[in-house]
Amino acid sequence: MGSIIIIIIAVLVCILVILFSRRYVAKMFDFISSILEQILSKNDYIEISETKDSRESKLAHQAKSIIGMINNDVNKTQDEKELIKELIGDISHQIKTPLANICMYTDILLDENLSQDEKREFLMRTKEQSEKINWLMKSLLKMSRLETGAINFKPDYEYIKETIARAVSSVYSQASDKNIKIEVEEFEDIKLFHNRKWTCEAITNILENTIKYSPQFSNINIKIIPLEIYTKIEITDQGIGIDKKDYNKIFKRFYRSENVSEHKGMGIGLYLSQFILSKEGGYITVKSTLGKGSTFSVFLQSEA
Repeated sequence: MGSIIIIIIAVLVCILVILFSRRYVAKMFDFISSILEQILSKNDYIEISETKDSRESKLAHQAKSIIGMINNDVNKTQDEKELIKELIGDISHQIKTPLANICMYTDILLDENLSQDEKREFLMRTKEQSEKINWLMKSLLKMSRLETGAINFKPDYEYIKETIARAVSSVYSQASDKNIKIEVEEFEDIKLFHNRKWTCEAITNILENTIKYSPQFSNINIKIIPLEIYTKIEITDQGIGIDKKDYNKIFKRFYRSENVSEHKGMGIGLYLSQFILSKEGGYITVKSTLGKGSTFSVFLQSEA
């Protein structure tokens, strides 16, 4: 008799366990279904129990992470679309003027009454505008590839003296044409966190900018100043200077101050410089006095 009772109790326990398990499984399926529905609807508000460490809580946390990843991917895609749209608008705006000039010069060259000297002059103007478009397209391509990550360079601790020497050499001809002297103050070579090729490009862009807006027979001084965490590379010119209100604006893409409207330029160089330096964990600042010159300060991380 006792054994029968034990068997009956065991059967009842088994039935209860099965019923409880079925209810628990059904509840879990409902919960998982609810989570999946919220993921599909991209709803990032999922209630999570903060007081108990349950399977439901863990699953909800994981679901929130998935939704966050999806939203980040969506936002990134949207940002890339806006960037492409903006770039197309910029390209159209920048190319419009030189292209219109080429069309105008071509129409003039079709005039049979032009003298040989006049034809040569307009051919030179056409060539100049063509070179401008070519340079602009290369710069825009480089800029867009850097922004979208198509170009991904790795900085490392390298000696800076060679990087500066390469940048100065690349602008020597431009400086010589204006009788501008570039002086690099003597310093002990040190390792800074940078990519030699791209940092050379950043410094070259700054030097080209200083040469462009400096008068003939002036000087450009380069000075290296070690600091606690960074090393500062100061580039000082005797040019036209920059208004304080433009300090931050000059590093924006395609920005050109009203003070330099008579000078040729596209407003790309300084933007590229600050973008390259930021990818290396560095940055650039400027101080200036109108009519007296400017000092661009490049900060690169020093070796610990």
